[in-house]
Amino acid sequence: MNKSLRLLTLFAWFPVCLFAADRPNIVWLTSEDNSVHYVKLYNENGASMPNIEALADHGLVFNHAFSNAPVCSVARTTLLTGAYAPRIGAQFHRRSKMVPMPEGGRMYPWYLREAGYYTTNNSKEDYNVIDKGGWDESSAKATWRNRKSGQPFFHVQNTTLTHESSLHFSAEEMATVKNKNSSDSVTLFPFFPDTPTFRYTHARYLDNHKKVDDYHGQFIEMLKEDGVLDDTFIFYYGDHGGVLPRGKGYAYDTGLHVPLVVYVPKNWKHLVDADLGSRIDGFVSFIDFAPTLLNLAGLPVPAHMDGKPFLGKNVAIAEVNQRDESFGYADRMDEKYDPVRTLRKGKYTYMRNYQPFNFDGLWNQYRYRMLAYQEWWDLFQAGKLNEFQRQFFEPRAAEQLFDVEADPYEVNNLAGDPKYASVLKDMRKRLASKVKSINDLSMFPESYLYDNAFSNPVAFGEANSVRIADLVDVADLSLVKFSKARKGIREALNSEDPWARYWGLIVCSSFGDDAKSFTKKAKSMAANDPENLVRVRAAEFLGLIREQDPEAVIVEVLANATNEVEAFLTLNTVVLLKDLKGWHFDIDPEIFPAAWRKEERSDVNRRLGYLNL
Repeated sequence: MNKSLRLLTLFAWFPVCLFAADRPNIVWLTSEDNSVHYVKLYNENGASMPNIEALADHGLVFNHAFSNAPVCSVARTTLLTGAYAPRIGAQFHRRSKMVPMPEGGRMYPWYLREAGYYTTNNSKEDYNVIDKGGWDESSAKATWRNRKSGQPFFHVQNTTLTHESSLHFSAEEMATVKNKNSSDSVTLFPFFPDTPTFRYTHARYLDNHKKVDDYHGQFIEMLKEDGVLDDTFIFYYGDHGGVLPRGKGYAYDTGLHVPLVVYVPKNWKHLVDADLGSRIDGFVSFIDFAPTLLNLAGLPVPAHMDGKPFLGKNVAIAEVNQRDESFGYADRMDEKYDPVRTLRKGKYTYMRNYQPFNFDGLWNQYRYRMLAYQEWWDLFQAGKLNEFQRQFFEPRAAEQLFDVEADPYEVNNLAGDPKYASVLKDMRKRLASKVKSINDLSMFPESYLYDNAFSNPVAFGEANSVRIADLVDVADLSLVKFSKARKGIREALNSEDPWARYWGLIVCSSFGDDAKSFTKKAKSMAANDPENLVRVRAAEFLGLIREQDPEAVIVEVLANATNEVEAFLTLNTVVLLKDLKGWHFDIDPEIFPAAWRKEERSDVNRRLGYLNL
């Protein structure tokens, strides 16, 4: 930001600081890894949370609140910035490189602090963007009680009691530790195998919800003790979906649809255009949380934010209830790379799988610490799963359409049903338009972004807007019949743009055997293309259709990887080809620089560890 613009911004904020004492307090009570499917406020088979339910009695329950991403760092960065992560280069978990805030933008607590708020965070951050100066305190000891007398405050209180790691128990513990919820009492989702392991895991997770409720109840009591409850908005929400398999890390409703309860304080009821105790049907998502926070505080919404307020001055609840869309994204989850975009509109969810030959259950070391994941994979390999239970380990369609009201666990893909052709066409068009409009940076591989975009992702996206739109069109060739796509694929494979060639090969893999006419071209590209990841995609296509052993090309690319990100993206292909098609790879860890293998939990080491099992 240039000097004159910075002075203008500060001047614009200065007058509001004069009236800081006339603002409501706001507290965010967050819990990790929760979706609506496990909470009794939303699902009769969910856990009762009396303290949160009491907040709802004097507030609002949002029936359709969504995290835009199904994993913590990306979800929390979306909250922090109010911006779509793929637009600002913050969509990868774990990040390979921190990225700057959009030019001129700051994280939301900075604006509150400038307006006179005492801002505290206890204590998880886990952001993918670089920004400083937002929190007065951010630590395990942070509390609103350290503010000046009469100073309004904003506080975040986070708990890990339902975090995924809470279900990383051993077989011995499962045999000896009894849950409060009995295994017989749980209702399993239709895609889960009905086994003692899944039932025990589900019951333990419900137990943990009660612990979360007790934990947050302490802070609600503190607000009462301090005499500030009548001046404090309280938000309770989960940071993304639940952690039983196919929740966290996956862009299904179980990974994105979160509980949201907002307590409305007596002295600030005039800021909320809704009756207390009511349920709101309008769609809200994490890009909207920061704008809503600022609007409740009487502050303007900065230009870099993509969301809009759903509470506060000049927000009519009738208008909020007309909102019926939410955009979701999943890219890399640790070492597992699988770009997916979703659009929920009304009762339908459209899911765009950009690499449909992947399968959801592709090995992720952290996920598979859970006994339920391990058992599910074992049962699949043994051929003991039914149609719905097998889906997690089978390649998907390039596009999926679900009626979430009729099919809340999204197991019946309607994309091929002629009755839904018009719905599919509309949703496909809307999602493609969304991806293009935000300059979705995931149309480039992360390794390319690492070297070329992460110093200023937004500017890079804007400068490459036309190119991104063209790449979306190449990728979307997988959505039409092969006979219609053939000409476009040929043009992409012969393009001077390496990433058009890259996506052309991904489209070939999406069509599988139907695209065998491109075998000769793919073999030439695997051997000779100047771009490493294009060679990988060519070898991947040939391996998937069993036209060529991919090992030699893959090992050569790994030995000459230009950066660590390129290496672990290539290893993602290795794991896919090994587990899906049975190809063998002999990879010597010594071909990688020592720095890439220095950390035990590096993505390269995680993949190598699995391959050497």
